[in-house]
Amino acid sequence: MTINIQFVNLDYSDSLAEFTTKKLNKLLEKYEWLISADVFFKEEGTNPDKGKICNIKLGVPGPDVFATSDEKNFEMAVKETISDLQIQLKKKKQTFKTY
Repeated sequence: MTINIQFVNLDYSDSLAEFTTKKLNKLLEKYEWLISADVFFKEEGTNPDKGKICNIKLGVPGPDVFATSDEKNFEMAVKETISDLQIQLKKKKQTFKTY
């Protein structure tokens, strides 16, 4: 799986990129048919309790799977987004037919 991590109007963070890659690799172990992952981190200052946004788009067979979350730090945003993706991937896996 190809992982592309982008920081929109933010400085690149090695620790955050490594954390995200580790979480996505765990997802890949469970769903080996994942093709790619595009991760976008951005920050909005409108809400003091939140504002750290993580968007993840997974390339899978058929239509891509997308999830986003807005939390008080990026690590929580990554966890929440991946949790949402797992729900979608579980549903998608049920639609696959075995021949």
